[in-house]
Amino acid sequence: METLITYLFPLLIFPTSIFLFLLIHKKDSKNETNLPGSSGWPFIGENMDFAMLGAQKYVSERMKRYSPDVFKTSLLGEKMAVFCGAHGNKFLFTNETKLLTSWWPESMKKALLFPEFVNNPVKEVTSLQRNFIRDILKPEALKRYISEMDCMARNHLETDWAPYTEVSIFPLSKKYTFALACKLFMSIDDQKHVEKLADHFTLITNGMFSTPINILGTAYNGAIKGGKLVRDELMNIIAERKRKILKNEDINLGGDLLSQMLSMKDENGEFMTDMEISNSIIGLLVASYETTSSTVTFVLKYLAEIPDVYEKVLKEQMSIAESKGPGEFLNWNDIEKMKYSWNMAREALRLIPPAQGSFREVVADFSYAGYTIPKGWKTFWTVHTTHKDPKHFPDPEKFDPTRFEGSGPAPYTFVPFGGGPRMCPGREYARLEVLVFMHNVVTRFRLEKLMPNEKIIFHSSPTPINGLPVRLIPHNESVRLSKNMVSMPTTPGKAYTDMI
Repeated sequence: METLITYLFPLLIFPTSIFLFLLIHKKDSKNETNLPGSSGWPFIGENMDFAMLGAQKYVSERMKRYSPDVFKTSLLGEKMAVFCGAHGNKFLFTNETKLLTSWWPESMKKALLFPEFVNNPVKEVTSLQRNFIRDILKPEALKRYISEMDCMARNHLETDWAPYTEVSIFPLSKKYTFALACKLFMSIDDQKHVEKLADHFTLITNGMFSTPINILGTAYNGAIKGGKLVRDELMNIIAERKRKILKNEDINLGGDLLSQMLSMKDENGEFMTDMEISNSIIGLLVASYETTSSTVTFVLKYLAEIPDVYEKVLKEQMSIAESKGPGEFLNWNDIEKMKYSWNMAREALRLIPPAQGSFREVVADFSYAGYTIPKGWKTFWTVHTTHKDPKHFPDPEKFDPTRFEGSGPAPYTFVPFGGGPRMCPGREYARLEVLVFMHNVVTRFRLEKLMPNEKIIFHSSPTPINGLPVRLIPHNESVRLSKNMVSMPTTPGKAYTDMI
């Protein structure tokens, strides 16, 4: 899931991390460009500005100062061209295989990949971009997993939500999305096993963009160790699955992604190596652990804040729930009926995208908007140049799911999953996961935010600083309460405090 992995760039770390990184990795280049912009301070570049301002403000200020089309900067020790607007998105997405190739920061590669792959071009190790992996993640292939998603969502809510009056959404959404990924990708449902893998992944995500010096006790050292632990565990899982396949013990496991990866050949007629399979699964797990859980969290945030949006989602989801028989799970036809719910989720993705953009490397000199982009430079595109542009989204700070009705936004303006050949192959998986979870939450609970003004910070993805604590109001309780009130509250975050 290369696009989602490269999305983990956003927070560009703290100034000290940046400085140390650049001292080690600063690269010389004689390539010249007439791009407007600034390379910032020697060694440090503009990393401090990026970290302090945040991606959205940083890019917006430089678009006004230098160019609304493209500008130069220096980030992560690399000379970089930042492409802006829908035209910039279109240019990068449509020239993926001609002028550009994938690129990750060294720190990310060392945390995620086997040492044998770290110095290889990213395109050689992102096996998720192979056509047959994309086929596995297409809607028609994912339909079989909807009932499993529904079953796990029900069990998760029953175990981790229903016994309590108050919960924190963000850590629980991470727990659910990671457990679901382990189940669907590798048929792992042992809670202790899942928790152990999750702990290793936490080390990775906490340290991928910290000080890139591998000294005992540092976050980066933890990321390196976490990556090795995950890779070792995955190699054991792959070896055990191979053993079961040879002994015909894979009967009940053949539908998961791991068995499919082991049995399918690529476009060259070759099987994937164990390391390639491990790279692919790590990509999927990192994506599901961070970006999908972030999306689930902020979808529920807006449902808790905006009563009229919640009511429309509830009406749509209750209609589906009432059409099901006792114990009957959701299916593809049910998902297709969730039109307003998905528009609501897309609006949440527009306002708080789970990631900020993606990198590429220039493989041949080219010109854009009258400027020269030299070979060897890196490029960066970001959701923030279009998602809140009033030309594309009038009154951009307003939460309005109707923006996605009919033909929806103009091409290349709504890009939470990227675009072109590198568009995130897991976007349909994320859609199913978000909708199934949303269905189960709203048909059981109303949500009341306990911290209306909770701050959102950025690590590898946007994070509510206190985990988004909410009060759960079961529907049977909300009906009882409604009999004692004149009207429903309309202030987001106020909800039911005055009624109890």
